[in-house]
Amino acid sequence: MIFTPRIVGRVALIVFFGVLLQLAFFSLMPLLGSVINVVPVIVVAIGLLGGAVPGATAGFSAGLLQDSMLGTTLGTASLALLAIGYLAGRWRETYDIASGWVPPALSGGLTVVYGMAIAGLELMLGVDGPVSPEFVREILVQGLLGALIALVVFPLVRRILRPALVDSRERSRPRGARGMLGVSR
Repeated sequence: MIFTPRIVGRVALIVFFGVLLQLAFFSLMPLLGSVINVVPVIVVAIGLLGGAVPGATAGFSAGLLQDSMLGTTLGTASLALLAIGYLAGRWRETYDIASGWVPPALSGGLTVVYGMAIAGLELMLGVDGPVSPEFVREILVQGLLGALIALVVFPLVRRILRPALVDSRERSRPRGARGMLGVSR
């Protein structure tokens, strides 16, 4: 991803509106005994499109904004979202997104990792909260919902960030391929 001030602004707006949408809409709409958690899905999409550093930066920013708006323990969501943004970015840097199923699968899996990380961090910090088998079920349902919503969120984020994306197919094309396509040198 090529970062210009305009693209940085777009990423910041995506993160801001994602957190705002999460807190104002999705957190109030229960589904299957849980809520859709769109923030980790957005962070995974930015990590998959931009790499490890943009994913981690977007995750930290989204988590800090979310913690500030909710008034919860500052840094728990930041650390968890930073980790999943970094992991999604490392996936992009290590493997190709050869299938359309990679973003939903990775979003679902990393949403589960995010839920477990939040639970672990709050447990270590001594935040009182109920821990029960229902909690594990809720995290798994959030992972499933994260995978489903990624089918919409990933293409939307890719469309918004399209001017900054570097197409890997263009880079991997051999030099002689232009001549074979009938384009003169």
